[in-house]
Amino acid sequence: MPRTFASAPVMVLNGPNLNLLGKRQPEIYGTDTLADIEALCSEAAAVHGGTVDLRQSNHEGELIDWIHEAREAHSGIVINPAAYTHTSVAILDALNTCDGLPVIEVHLSNVHRREEFRHHSYVSLRADGVIAGCGIQGYAFAVHRVATLCGAGTAAA
Repeated sequence: MPRTFASAPVMVLNGPNLNLLGKRQPEIYGTDTLADIEALCSEAAAVHGGTVDLRQSNHEGELIDWIHEAREAHSGIVINPAAYTHTSVAILDALNTCDGLPVIEVHLSNVHRREEFRHHSYVSLRADGVIAGCGIQGYAFAVHRVATLCGAGTAAA
């Protein structure tokens, strides 16, 4: 049976230092935590009859392994690669193996209003959409977009 939004979770990946959300630079990243993001994503997916699989790692290789897993068992990928956004060709290469799988890149802050080096994203070369500067709400937007790209409708109430 082909994977659908309802039959396979959305992989929500978070890169380095995002385990410190709510504690690290709240003036930039806010006071919400990864648990808050997971709850918000779960609610967004449920609207379309789906689920999420949220993970975080400070290690590039682990993120790549999870991308490889997503290409086999998930309906799409929402990814906040954090600092790897600007440095990781390896993450781009892994995402490029996910033919037909929707990929949405998310950033809590507006990276284009920050330091010049943050303006370039390797991940954007593969992403089907990029959401930046919307805080944790951007994750919900991303999950809704994956559902749309997968052809999911709104679940019956």
